[in-house]
Amino acid sequence: MVAPLYNTVDSPMGDNEEQLPGIKDMDVDDKKQIWDDWNADEEYDEDDDVELLCLFCDSKYISSDSLFEHCFSSHSFDFGSIRTTMNLDFYGCFKLLNYIRSQVGQNRCWSCGTTCQSRSELQDHLHEPSLGSSNLPWDNDMYLKPYMEEDHLLYDFDKDEEVDDDSMISSKEDMLENLKISIEENGASSSEVKSNDKKSNNAIDHEIVIVNKNYFGSYGSFGIHREMISDKVRTDAYRQAIVDNPSLIKGAVVLDVGCGTGILSLFAAQAGASIVNAVEASDKMASVASQIAKDNNRNGVVKVVNGMVEDLIESKQIEPKSVDVLVSEWMGYCLLYESMLNSVLIARDHWLKPGGAMLPDTATMFVAGFGKGATSMPFWENVYGFDMSSIGKELVEDAAHIPIVDVVDGNNLVTNTALLKTFDLVTMKHDEVDFTASVQLQQKGQSTVSKCYGIVLWFDTSFTNRFCKEAPTVLSTSPYTPSTHWSQTLLTFCKPISLSSSSSLVDMAHNSSLPAGTDANPAVSINSRISIVRGLEHRSIDISMEVTAVGFDGRKRKLPVQMFNMR
Repeated sequence: MVAPLYNTVDSPMGDNEEQLPGIKDMDVDDKKQIWDDWNADEEYDEDDDVELLCLFCDSKYISSDSLFEHCFSSHSFDFGSIRTTMNLDFYGCFKLLNYIRSQVGQNRCWSCGTTCQSRSELQDHLHEPSLGSSNLPWDNDMYLKPYMEEDHLLYDFDKDEEVDDDSMISSKEDMLENLKISIEENGASSSEVKSNDKKSNNAIDHEIVIVNKNYFGSYGSFGIHREMISDKVRTDAYRQAIVDNPSLIKGAVVLDVGCGTGILSLFAAQAGASIVNAVEASDKMASVASQIAKDNNRNGVVKVVNGMVEDLIESKQIEPKSVDVLVSEWMGYCLLYESMLNSVLIARDHWLKPGGAMLPDTATMFVAGFGKGATSMPFWENVYGFDMSSIGKELVEDAAHIPIVDVVDGNNLVTNTALLKTFDLVTMKHDEVDFTASVQLQQKGQSTVSKCYGIVLWFDTSFTNRFCKEAPTVLSTSPYTPSTHWSQTLLTFCKPISLSSSSSLVDMAHNSSLPAGTDANPAVSINSRISIVRGLEHRSIDISMEVTAVGFDGRKRKLPVQMFNMR
């Protein structure tokens, strides 16, 4: 199960900066600094012509009207329509513009959250937004702080607006004055300091609600479900595990966590389950699954329950310890993206009978080193006879900061495969979702020096004979098997490492003093320490990678530690 790589609240200062706190939660000194900065901004002469930078490209304009006309015609962004539809006041518009700046600064689509590999790719991707009244990812006080220095658009976009409602703040001066008053009041009050922790918790809870709403809302798109159902490797594995193991399913009470269209629930009903509790948090898909069950005469067996697992426990719609078989397609990119496994474990602990079955019951992560062929470099080296390799090199350098989800051909792997982590879903504890593991990679069957550009991760989930006695099966996302909608996840090194399996290729006398892993002194192995943990941002994961190239003489060269975030 894979939703779009999207996070509703991103740091406006980029991946390498800490997320800005809300204005209300800032220290007094921080608030005063913002006040001083904004006061300094007012010193420019408003009668002078200033250039307003487009939100999405490098075009500049002398008025916000002409800028927004350009944004509408060239980038599918209708500021006036969004402002009216969303009923945004000055604050709301101010935050919206800063939010868009922050997303574009990270080559991320402001409306759907898709991360592109370059600014030009983002330009091609931009589209009209689909926003509901409750879907306002920019509705966070962190976006009251300008993302870009001297962003005159923030002070120009409502210059000619007339606001009749006296309670609505419609000018920069009013906003600054209110902020100043708030700063002065907070500076004199010690009670706010005591309540900071409570406010921070409330802010975190609010963010989780927003992320969950957008996450489950994304599954209201039929396109996502078509992609998952069309993934033959995925769907056939689940069908075999459910339908071809009658001794497990016949007469059983089944729980389907995150049922979507209800396809797995239908398989369970087809296999003879007595009742299938199909849990779905998306309101739309819960309704759709109910209708599909009815259309297929399975509504007597399939009972769709609308809600998040965590909320349904309180409602007691499903009796504790009443489930014989728990089935769920919970896996995300890099296995753990989306953090749905946490909900599955909660459901297991509360509803599964002692000795009950989990489908799947194990999940295993693997890694290997990938070569140049798995990057975009070969494409750019010959474009209709022209050398555009500089683009490929830039893309590879950019990829060292973000995880890439793509299909990798097994022929483009240059090292052995190493087991990174195995989860026993029946017995694992909740905190085992966060882990650190070390692997050693060596060149795979080559007599020449090869270059390793990074590490590719994939996973298998298994329906073992522990429960599937008639027909155990494995769902694999390996580069050596037919591709799935999960693809693989690539973590690119900051610098490629040269590898060799033969010391005869290395002039030990002349080259042993050179750094290991270079062309002149290739490494015999790559030692990697990889940590994958749940991110601070709800439903994201943080990945850190420590890489050491080991030479034939035992000398080591450590690459800088790299941090990746999937959101």
